[in-house]
Amino acid sequence: MAETEATGNSLGEAAGSAGSVALEHRNGAAVLRVDGALDLALAPKLRRLAERAARLGSALLVIDLTGVTFLASAGMAELVRAHRGRTGPTPVRVVATGRITLRPLQLTRLTDELAVYPSLSEALVT
Repeated sequence: MAETEATGNSLGEAAGSAGSVALEHRNGAAVLRVDGALDLALAPKLRRLAERAARLGSALLVIDLTGVTFLASAGMAELVRAHRGRTGPTPVRVVATGRITLRPLQLTRLTDELAVYPSLSEALVT
């Protein structure tokens, strides 16, 4: 199900067989909410919506991984792509907690490069 902005307008959604990515607008930030397995099948959908979010001109892009059930290397590559500016100059923050999402980021030392937050509310604070 696509998330909506305060006006009730859906901003975008992409779904795969094992997961989905939804784009919403909150307090001037674009939020990508990822659910399910962020793997080779879902990673291109994350890329498309991250590029769309960058084109919207948001001041911040937050990628929320709290609904992710599996984080593959293809998903981590898309997080790095978004962070390094391939989707635009918009700053990127990642919401990740626990062994499913935060632990792989720690093991690959991506927490040294990515701005990782424990909750969406903390990531939205500027």
